[in-house]
Amino acid sequence: MARKTAQDDPLAPVTLAVGQEDLLLDRAVQEVVAAAKTADADTDVRDLTPDQLQPGTLAELTSPSLFAERKVVVVRNAQDLSADTVKDVKAYLGAPAEEITLVLLHAGGAKGKGLLDAARKAGAREVACPKMTKPADRLAFVRSEFRATGRSATPEACQALVDSIGSDLRELAAAVSQLAADIEGTIDEAVVGRYYTGRAEASSFTVADRAVEGRAAEALEALRWSLATGVAPVLITSALAQGVRAIGKLSSARGGRPADLARELGMPPWKIDRVRQQMRGWTPDGVSVALRAVAEADAGVKGGGEDPGYALEKAVVTIARAARSKGRAQDRA
Repeated sequence: MARKTAQDDPLAPVTLAVGQEDLLLDRAVQEVVAAAKTADADTDVRDLTPDQLQPGTLAELTSPSLFAERKVVVVRNAQDLSADTVKDVKAYLGAPAEEITLVLLHAGGAKGKGLLDAARKAGAREVACPKMTKPADRLAFVRSEFRATGRSATPEACQALVDSIGSDLRELAAAVSQLAADIEGTIDEAVVGRYYTGRAEASSFTVADRAVEGRAAEALEALRWSLATGVAPVLITSALAQGVRAIGKLSSARGGRPADLARELGMPPWKIDRVRQQMRGWTPDGVSVALRAVAEADAGVKGGGEDPGYALEKAVVTIARAARSKGRAQDRA
């Protein structure tokens, strides 16, 4: 979600949207345009790319109008502006025109840093739009989207949605919007599963969950569906590794409340409860066997074997068997 500075007036003379997450950049622009049109329905909006903003163009767009019309000038990919145009923008930052809002979209890297620094020094309102590369960030985004709609969703439902949809924020936002419009009451994991059957079942995390629960047949079915629908094998091995490591971490942790364990192990409390249910059939030896199976599968899907699918199937079966190692040990006793 876009994070804003304390200077949070969308009609500030200059808004600086920094980052590479397209959805958040677009929302930063939409917020400014909506505020401007609320103030003046006839607001003129100019949305420009670097090649459209030539030297002198900004001065022309921001020159006083006989009709004193409100205007929003959006400059995308500001880091790619030519040196002469950057000079024009810097000059404008020193004396912005009334009734005009300039919106600069900047990737935030080293390229074009002089303009970025100049806008900040001039006191531009800044909106951070970072690329969300971590699953935890996307989970937080989904939660914030549900809050924005005024709807309640369980932690498991939010996680299931991220697992089902993936990393595309536009699709995640659309899914939240659809669920909020269609479902009354609290949105839970079962609802997400009904709406995204196929995608949810194709999730690499579904494969991992079924495997660490010892449900080999269901895990294999989910694995084959995942591969058939284009899920990258490396994502499945990653999910399997996370699932087995979570079992190992929790089994070796001291007892305590989910919240305390969550802080100790770096997991959300709801996941502590889920892993506790999954680890009932596990032994330390079973965890070791499963970790070796994951390592072998990882090597197999990264070029060490001829058939990634076979490597994954072998790992899933081994993990599922390991998940029942406690019962087998008791039987032998």
